Amino acid sequence: MQNRIVQLDKTGIEALKVGTTSIPQPAAHEVVVNIKAVSLNFLDLMIVKGDFPTGLPFPYTPGCDGAGIVTAVGEKVSDWQAGDRVALTYVQNFLSGDGIPLQHAVRIGWQTQGVMADYVTVPDYGLVKLPDSLSFEEAATMPVAGVTAWEGLINIARLQLGQTVLVQGTGGVSMFALQIARQAGARVIATTSSDAKAIRLKELGADAVINYKTHPQWQEEVLRLTGGIGADVTLDIAGKDTIRQSLQAVKVNGLVCTAGGVTGSQITLDVYGDLNLNFKRIAGFAVGSRESFKALLKAGIKPLIDKVYPVEDVQTAFRELESGGHFGKLVVTF
Repeated sequence: MQNRIVQLDKTGIEALKVGTTSIPQPAAHEVVVNIKAVSLNFLDLMIVKGDFPTGLPFPYTPGCDGAGIVTAVGEKVSDWQAGDRVALTYVQNFLSGDGIPLQHAVRIGWQTQGVMADYVTVPDYGLVKLPDSLSFEEAATMPVAGVTAWEGLINIARLQLGQTVLVQGTGGVSMFALQIARQAGARVIATTSSDAKAIRLKELGADAVINYKTHPQWQEEVLRLTGGIGADVTLDIAGKDTIRQSLQAVKVNGLVCTAGGVTGSQITLDVYGDLNLNFKRIAGFAVGSRESFKALLKAGIKPLIDKVYPVEDVQTAFRELESGGHFGKLVVTF
């Protein structure tokens, strides 16, 4: 029996190939997972295109998010058994607490090879058990995007009933943020690039939607919609191109959580005008802990999936991710 695996021998979407290797065997404290679904993240795209060097050798296997079934366990493993339905945690050694420094973190697909394969091995602490209510496709969307949104809104912003949350765009983190905010009793203002997406955002529970194509100064619309006060919190996804508008869109003592750098990670700010004299805050954070993942699962959020591709169409899936036209998550199945 062979182990199908997606690999790169050089960077570029066109270099993604499906090959075969032998099925891995677990070490004493490891678990073998038969991967059923992998969701795509912007980080995966950056790595595949060579825009985010991991330092890992070729052949490289992409994929940060995965869910599947335990098929074998090492001799020292007692918490898992064959047949368990699981999702992998992205930061494998971030079990609980307030954060883990980059130099100590072990992230799937960054410090380790990714999970786009029929079978992978992970440490016995790098898993969470899935409720029966979630499909593997849904569960695979949660380790990065879902836990990031949870970390930002619940653990960092300490979101309260009745507060206003600004969510930006319709990618995975933002869609989870919308759902988490609504479940927490917050008012949600969303931004998007099209009227068609605006309709869908309202169907998902957004109280107001701003088309940033027709309102390029969208922070002014946020202020108008909040009576000149501003939102309590926003998760800034784009980074360089949006960070100043995000700061202008939140209220006095409002919080901007920097959740990504889709347009670039180098930002320029006026310490006085953007921060000090307007009493604004920026919080840097990344994907949360295994404990946060478990909390997200208990919250009962139903992930939003745009399209599902078989592994043979992995190049098509990455090109769709690159196009930015998706609404929710893109998933590759094995």
